[in-house]
Amino acid sequence: MAPRILLVRHGQTEWSLSGRHTGRTDLPLLEEGRSGAKLLGERLRHSPWSSLEGVEVRTSPLVRASETCELAGFGDRASDWDALMEWDYGAYEGLTPPQIREIAGPDWVIWRDGVRGGEALAEVSARADEVVEWARSADRDVLVFAHGHILRVLASRWLGLDPAFAARLKLDPASLSVLGWAYGAPAVDRWNDAGHLEG
Repeated sequence: MAPRILLVRHGQTEWSLSGRHTGRTDLPLLEEGRSGAKLLGERLRHSPWSSLEGVEVRTSPLVRASETCELAGFGDRASDWDALMEWDYGAYEGLTPPQIREIAGPDWVIWRDGVRGGEALAEVSARADEVVEWARSADRDVLVFAHGHILRVLASRWLGLDPAFAARLKLDPASLSVLGWAYGAPAVDRWNDAGHLEG
């Protein structure tokens, strides 16, 4: 079986709720985020996932991702990995898109214009490529807990696309996505699935 990579975006935080760019600021989950992580874990314990026996688990070391991993029931199987940390937004950390546009201009788009004093998109993409290479390195599925922008770039790179394709991939907190294969080529099996949050 060709390996798949299962992606979990962390649960809701105060800044994700308000649309503030949260890169390296280490915010905890809101109660809503904790509940979402537990619901995700409950979903993954049942068919067709069956607790994902044999899956290798990695998490961003930032608390919102590692706490999501723990509450979902995978903390004892997970290893921290800096490659899964969110984009370093530099001077734009903690700002909403409208606030950034007041500084960078009304047409600013992160996928085209990047950030000041943080990581270039090419650097984020290089980290995503490292995760893709690891995920494809053996005949086993992998599960990662991370953040919105790095996971969107990761999906783009899994598909062999320019990292800026991530602009077309919406990703909600506590969602589940699966990257796999179709006819021998990288494919999206499931994207931004938050059915477990809908009761």
